Amino acid sequence: MNNASLVSSPSSRLHVVLGAGQIGPRVADLLLAQGHRVRLVQRTRRAPERPGLTSVCGDITDLAFAEEATRGASVVYDCMNPPYHLWATQLLPIARGAVHGATRAGAKLVALDCLYMYGVPDGAMREDSPRRPCSRKGALRVELEETRLAAQRRGDVRVAIGRASDFFGANVPLSAWGDRFYARALAGKAVECMGDPEMPHSYTYVEDVARGLVTLGEREEAMGHVWHLPTAPAESTRALAQRLGRALGVEVEVARLPRILLRAVGLFSPFMREVAEMAYQWDVPYVIDDARFRETFGWSATPVERQVADIAAWARDRYKIAAPARSGGDPRRAGLIGPRARGRDLAGAQTGRSHGSGSNYPGRCAREGLDSSG
Repeated sequence: MNNASLVSSPSSRLHVVLGAGQIGPRVADLLLAQGHRVRLVQRTRRAPERPGLTSVCGDITDLAFAEEATRGASVVYDCMNPPYHLWATQLLPIARGAVHGATRAGAKLVALDCLYMYGVPDGAMREDSPRRPCSRKGALRVELEETRLAAQRRGDVRVAIGRASDFFGANVPLSAWGDRFYARALAGKAVECMGDPEMPHSYTYVEDVARGLVTLGEREEAMGHVWHLPTAPAESTRALAQRLGRALGVEVEVARLPRILLRAVGLFSPFMREVAEMAYQWDVPYVIDDARFRETFGWSATPVERQVADIAAWARDRYKIAAPARSGGDPRRAGLIGPRARGRDLAGAQTGRSHGSGSNYPGRCAREGLDSSG
């Protein structure tokens, strides 16, 4: 690591962001916009530096590196998450590295988390809902929560945990709304859902995830607690997909991915084997209650209409989709430039990706990579 990148100036606070996948860079952008200095830490590839931003690479499970990478920080944001099939060996060690680094720096620790520890919900999930994991990954998340909060109880470090549901947003390749969604929709094929597409399911907008984590880092009353990050009212996966389709001028159909297919693919792919055990989340209403965050910090999730409009604007540019026709014509073709050809191009790109690296899969993937490819 280039030690010169760790030199700190007393003129502004240093914030260290661990993880450069889907959320870490968004957190960094918000902090830079506020005038903070930011150090982005990732495992393999150094991000391009710009005013206020430095980037370092290394293995956060190496406690000496963790201490060096977080030196001088006022807040450390743990946005790391390895691919599913590596959770058993990597999830807790990387979290311990983040705790160690924040502790030695005397910094606050803000950690991104998911909802797996609650298991199959019997109502809206709250921060005080029972921890009843029904999966191996959920059990690991219970242990992860205890690792972080135990450090807070010991007085080692001040910790806030921000939990989000499945991500929704622009440029989220490790989600149900990645390239495969657009490849199928633009080719006139049904997009895939891991379970019942009619079940209410909370999706958390990635811009709100990043803003929520920054809020937790700013507010002292956040420390020592778990928070559910702002999330729009739940609607079905089909309804949300069709909202996005209308914004793009595409008629979107949603089909349930057969469970037997998930299990069959899992015979050959360790990553897909792990994906299959999470499909229960689409078999019941999967709803997050964010009232505590809203009441404490005074802001709510971005309205879903704005979310969809912003995502559609990004997708039209990314996938070269024309603006929707005002009226008449085939709605499946109205807003597209060569939809089937474009869909084939995207689908071909998909087959070149490795599921084992956590690159992209319909319905569920690891949220935040250890490096920029995550």
